[in-house]
Amino acid sequence: MSNKQSALFGRILELAPDERRVLGLAMPPLRRFWPTLTWGLLWAISVVALLATSAYLITRASLIIHILWLGIAIVAVRMFAIGRAVFRYLKQLFGHDASLRQLAAIRVGLYERLLPLAPAGLGRTRRGDLLTRLVDDVDELQFLPMRVAEPIVTSVLVSVLAVIGVSLVSLPAGLTLLVCLVVSFVVATSAQLAISGRQDREIAPLRARLGDLVHDTIANHEVLRAYGALEPQLARMRAADEHLRRALQRSAAGSGLVAGAMTLFSGVAVVGALFWGVNPVVEGTLIPELLTLIALVPMALFEVFAQVPQAVAAWRKVRVAAQRIAEVAPDTTPVEIPQPGSGGASLPAGPLPISLRGVAGRWPGAADSAFAALDVEIPAGARMLVSGDSGAGKTTLANLLVRFIDYTGSYRIAGVEAREIDVDELRRGVGLIEQQAHIFNESIRQNLLFARDDATDAELEAVLERVGLGEWMRARGGLDAAVGERGSLVSGGQAQRIALARGLLADFRVLVLDEPTANVDPGRADQLMADLVAAAGEDQTLIIISHTPIDETLITQRLRLGVAAV
Repeated sequence: MSNKQSALFGRILELAPDERRVLGLAMPPLRRFWPTLTWGLLWAISVVALLATSAYLITRASLIIHILWLGIAIVAVRMFAIGRAVFRYLKQLFGHDASLRQLAAIRVGLYERLLPLAPAGLGRTRRGDLLTRLVDDVDELQFLPMRVAEPIVTSVLVSVLAVIGVSLVSLPAGLTLLVCLVVSFVVATSAQLAISGRQDREIAPLRARLGDLVHDTIANHEVLRAYGALEPQLARMRAADEHLRRALQRSAAGSGLVAGAMTLFSGVAVVGALFWGVNPVVEGTLIPELLTLIALVPMALFEVFAQVPQAVAAWRKVRVAAQRIAEVAPDTTPVEIPQPGSGGASLPAGPLPISLRGVAGRWPGAADSAFAALDVEIPAGARMLVSGDSGAGKTTLANLLVRFIDYTGSYRIAGVEAREIDVDELRRGVGLIEQQAHIFNESIRQNLLFARDDATDAELEAVLERVGLGEWMRARGGLDAAVGERGSLVSGGQAQRIALARGLLADFRVLVLDEPTANVDPGRADQLMADLVAAAGEDQTLIIISHTPIDETLITQRLRLGVAAV
């Protein structure tokens, strides 16, 4: 094997710790996986034994007259024929059951790992790519037990048994079969690596690229059409689809080459068996029935052994999927993101005044804090406006206050240091309404129940009245009215009001509003802002982040990033 091929095989076996963790999660526990290995081994044995006993039976039948001499061989053929079908069915049944059960565990484990990372730790992963990792790459992991582990284990064990069996009949034929197996594996795997190895590793990223483009096109269809950019975007989609198609074709060509190599070396093994077996038959030291047996066993064995090079190719795809999943869900949380359960203190009851002393924060991967160290006191019930130029760190501050990102300095809530409070506990008191509030493709009722699932209809209607949506809700037909995909049936202002209603239902004592009027017509922004402030409770603190002016009468405190609070 060349140095280049050795390096390729070496990269197949090298695993980073995060990859091992993901792959370990993809493998079912042994108690659930051993039936698959057992049925797979019995199936493979039946495949080889069926052709061997059939060859023996046909040859034996041509040499004797009475059928009684064929009874054992006939029963064996029927047994292995039935076993081949039954064991394959059981292998698939138990294997898919174990894989699909483990797939559920993978998804749950992945989402549990993503929870502390979202949203700050996922900011550099595009939505289409993230969706591909959470769906296609996770689905790819289910093939680890069925297309990698089980085929390799069963094929190698049956190959060893077959080589031993043939060697007991004819040692030279057994050695020839062993050499053909080894050479076919090296040739087929090396050729497949050369032809489709790179494509196998690129399929997942190319699929993610296409997913990104499709997501961006659908999400921004109206804007792309308005600015005449739709056709160029569609051209990029077609180009990405073409690259993915070529990679899939190249991968399929590699699989076809493996099948051809297996057929070729199967024939070589058959010819070798005949070469070593004909003279002993002529000399009378080997009965003809055994000659046909050792000649035809390689044909059945290579049908089973062909799974091994294919398993190597499947391993490459599974490993790429594991790498991509490990990238978005690493075993170690970035230091910029708070760890769940990192604090044991409780959030104090009652109003929550906030004190910031020398506070700074940065996003994962960023070199410096988004803003200079802050010193500000925010009394309970304040209506504070945070302003600043674009890029001054307003959104960073919003995410810091709800502990999506960590901080340096001192951030105290009602006298308790924030890092001493568990992040989940803190977020039950401090909530964030983002600039683009997500509206689910559900009814008005369900969009509100996400905030508090035990709320009654009367409470839901009351909170809608508080945010100025009572009349709108009744005009739409009540709480069961649909809001459309991503809120397509509501305006930007209505979406913000629904988000505020969720915040009020959740009973946040500190509510951070990130650009609440960004998606609202300028003529309606002032009224929306007035309604949002009026809807908040007297002791409820509002921290309003906005780059647009807000009515002075609505604000009790101002903070411009880089300038002292007033």
